[in-house]
Amino acid sequence: MITLKSERLVSKAIVCQYQPWGPNSEQETKEFVKQVLIDAKKEERNRFIFAIIEKENEKMVGAGEFNIRDVRNKNGEIGYIVHTDYWGKGIATEVAKLLIEFGFSQFQLHRIYATCDPKNIASSKVLEKIGMTKEVQIREDLFVKDGWRDSLLYSVLEHEWR
Repeated sequence: MITLKSERLVSKAIVCQYQPWGPNSEQETKEFVKQVLIDAKKEERNRFIFAIIEKENEKMVGAGEFNIRDVRNKNGEIGYIVHTDYWGKGIATEVAKLLIEFGFSQFQLHRIYATCDPKNIASSKVLEKIGMTKEVQIREDLFVKDGWRDSLLYSVLEHEWR
């Protein structure tokens, strides 16, 4: 039997401070997991959620997400979240690399992108460290808890990744 204690991950305001969702209740987390399981059974799947598991104790410490955004134009998007106890340990960097490799190798995509809040310096550093290029700052494109937020758009092309 698998038990999921991810509500501890996304119930912290600091973890989801740059997101339009959260902090999540236990019920919201269960609904999210239920939707992930439904998405995983779709024949033409375009959303993939991966648990980040610490090897030593098999504890879930975060999640990575890969979405195929445009099949015709071969575009995908990555995202990740890591528990605060594991910040600064290179986990987000490792996961972001794996997500990009997954997108290019499994789906032969041309371009993979990610967005982040301009105030989220740590996430910007992760995206730059893995070789993504900052393209633009998109003005007020996401409504979050305290109002409209800008997003930084990063991307990497398949030939740049190889």
